[in-house]
Amino acid sequence: MLDTLTKPSNMGSKPLRLPEKAALPFKTANKARRQQLHINQKKARDVLRRDARFARKKEEAKNPRLREERLKTNVPQTLDSKRKWDEVADEPEDGGLGVAFNVEKLKRRKLAEDQELVDEETPADDDIAEDSDHDSMLDNDEDGAQDADSMIASDAEDLEPPEDPDAEDALPPIHQIRSAAAKTKARASSPPARSTTSTNMSLAPAALTKKFPTLFLPPDEQPPLPKVLVTTSINSTLHREAEVLVDLLPNAKYVRRSSHRYGHKFSIREISAFAAKREYTTLVVLEEDLKRPSGLIIVHLPIGPTFHFTITNWYEGKSIPGHGRPTGHIPELILNNFTTPLGLLAAHLFRSLYPSNPELQGRQVVTLHNQRDFIFLRRHRYVFREKRESERSVVGADGKEMKGAEEIRAALQELGPRLTLKLRRVDKGIQRASGQEWEWKGKTDRVRTKFQL
Repeated sequence: MLDTLTKPSNMGSKPLRLPEKAALPFKTANKARRQQLHINQKKARDVLRRDARFARKKEEAKNPRLREERLKTNVPQTLDSKRKWDEVADEPEDGGLGVAFNVEKLKRRKLAEDQELVDEETPADDDIAEDSDHDSMLDNDEDGAQDADSMIASDAEDLEPPEDPDAEDALPPIHQIRSAAAKTKARASSPPARSTTSTNMSLAPAALTKKFPTLFLPPDEQPPLPKVLVTTSINSTLHREAEVLVDLLPNAKYVRRSSHRYGHKFSIREISAFAAKREYTTLVVLEEDLKRPSGLIIVHLPIGPTFHFTITNWYEGKSIPGHGRPTGHIPELILNNFTTPLGLLAAHLFRSLYPSNPELQGRQVVTLHNQRDFIFLRRHRYVFREKRESERSVVGADGKEMKGAEEIRAALQELGPRLTLKLRRVDKGIQRASGQEWEWKGKTDRVRTKFQL
């Protein structure tokens, strides 16, 4: 017996005739029949899903609220949404490089708890009201003019200075003090507007600040001017790639590593001592595998630490379609999604490679975006132009149009290079042999939904 599965008439297609066992878990020993049965089952399932989709579309056209409810519940699950954090009550004493917790959220929670304790210690509102009534009665007994001034001031929303400049002891009413304190508290609790993924560089655990004082500088201290020494591994052929890194890093110099058969093979520790005496702040070693860039060793001078990265997806600017030519201006630096203590340590390392005073006339920006512990490095040139009629306005993180930027759009042109970094290990200081002692080492946690940066 054959059943007829008819597609919607508005599509103008012919009815599809399939056997009634096509949608059942039916098995057969004949391979050709088994293949045809699988095709028929797939067609039957596609027809049923299509009919359900068109029926749902008609219902949502009549009632738009159904679509809103469906979209709220139908949120796809991703690794980012399933991300797991370590439960931490307070900042670890050792800095917490191996602990995955959000430093900013922990500090906000601590501030909220401290604020609750302060609110509990403040006197009750009834006691404040009684004290204010008692004070006002004393004022009425002493001088009636001051009572009139307080009545005028009570109509104002914020604190207002007294009209008489000689009245230095005149105080505003108690409700004005409380309202002004509430507004100040609200302004302090609301953070300044910034990107949802940008890294807050002012936050750092106290233990990390003590352990790495040259990376976590005080806010009032001016960071030193970066001076980078770039080299390669022994017997390397990546001279052109090293020059690309010199072009990417301001105030950098490339020195070829000796590979002569009778020459001395300098180690990274010896090169670091040589560079530190000549006031270099960072040593960058480009590693090679099969004549391709495979790794990056970044040594923070003069005492370390040493960071080991692997490189994937290396593309130079000339291999990027529509690329531009970079200029010698100091670029701006954008660091995204570095939230854990280890992520903040890596972010401060990247910040130490670029001067703190970018040349805005160059309109160049270097972006280091962390996603699932992969750091994507890009360099662009931007330009602001008028919005075309066919383009949409700029939308903020809340999904609403940004005020003041309705008719402005930003255009980007990639300059290159384009590469992906992954942090593998952080060594203590500058070691004679790599990997003897480390601050943090990767692959210690096998949970796929827990990220370290």
